[in-house]
Amino acid sequence: MSIDWAALGSVFGVSLVATVALVGLFTLGIAGLSRQERATAEGGTAALAVTGAYACFAACAAAVAYGIYLIVA
Repeated sequence: MSIDWAALGSVFGVSLVATVALVGLFTLGIAGLSRQERATAEGGTAALAVTGAYACFAACAAAVAYGIYLIVA
């Protein structure tokens, strides 16, 4: 039995980068929604923050859907 360590390391690296990117996008979405709540409490609007938050959530959903597509196909 032989283990291809280079391939294993490559899979680990790509998985780590994808996970950090996905968590970062979701964090930006949460930050955008909290900025909207803060602006509403102060009497203003934060339409750009909400739009960016929804865009981040949509990108997260697209990345998850693409991952499921790769697994199923």
